[in-house]
Amino acid sequence: MADLTIMGAGIFGLTLAYSCAQRGARVRVIEKRAPGAGSSGGLVGALAPHVPENWNTKKAFQLKALRMAGDFWRGVAECSGQDPGYARLGRVQPVAADKLDLAQARAAQAQDLWQGFAQWRVLRAGDAPGLPVVAPSGWVVHDTLTARLHPRQASRALLGALQHLGVTVETGDTPPAGTVVWATGHEGLAELSRDLGREIGSGVKGQSLALALHCPDAPQIFADGLHIVPHFDGTVAIGSTSERDFDDPCSTDARCDALLAQARDICPALRDAPELCRWAGVRPRAKSRAPLLGGWPGRPGYFVFNGGFKIGFAMAPALAALMADLALDGQDRIPQEFRLTSP
Repeated sequence: MADLTIMGAGIFGLTLAYSCAQRGARVRVIEKRAPGAGSSGGLVGALAPHVPENWNTKKAFQLKALRMAGDFWRGVAECSGQDPGYARLGRVQPVAADKLDLAQARAAQAQDLWQGFAQWRVLRAGDAPGLPVVAPSGWVVHDTLTARLHPRQASRALLGALQHLGVTVETGDTPPAGTVVWATGHEGLAELSRDLGREIGSGVKGQSLALALHCPDAPQIFADGLHIVPHFDGTVAIGSTSERDFDDPCSTDARCDALLAQARDICPALRDAPELCRWAGVRPRAKSRAPLLGGWPGRPGYFVFNGGFKIGFAMAPALAALMADLALDGQDRIPQEFRLTSP
């Protein structure tokens, strides 16, 4: 008998399973498709912070998660013998001419809010590290807090670590009796909405692609809502779209072509880089835009761990620790903003 069953083997489910097994719990994971089959099997893997201003609980928690990410993923790599592709190499962002004063003000706020752990610097574009970026104002922001993770490699590394720790990962969709955590992505949000009679969240489709270009030590680039993320395996990921209305959750189309054209305009080094693959999937977006954790109302012994959307990989290790406290020990340390029962 497992102490805990986790439904869903995406980044939330796998990270929670690893955190619980590290504490000595007997854990079982049940996935109806395959590990990482949903939005956790994407390409981008940008672990990026919110801007250092208008500080709130969500931003503070994300900072905590980003600070602990290095140790967490090193532990996964050591346990599994596989590289999850984690590196804190920072991020470069072009600054619009009319936003230069704001960027400078954020540098001062980062010094205080990021507690000296990382920097937010405003630089001449030519002085920025990594791939050259088109910056019409001549200025960029370089922050040293942003990290990257290879989504597919991270899932494989977690699976290897779970195998090493004796955790079973099975195919199925029927939970056993006992304590169950539902980490079932956008389909789980839809089920919650039906069960509770109110909108809890929905799925947002994303498309992305990968190019072949070897620059594993370069910072990622963020411009006009687009992520350009160099990975350790000689690929550069580009993404992603955010589509609330869609017919086919797994198809790519002209929106992916537009991503590629935009990325090559921003970063000329990508213009001759051959395309390797494209991806599309549906990410779970809670109505609150924050992760959802807590007991499933009206279902004793059931818990919900969902709503990662665009920050799931960045926050999963810290959120998993909270979820393990609750599901294993009954200790509720979940911030009010993340609670399933929040208005």
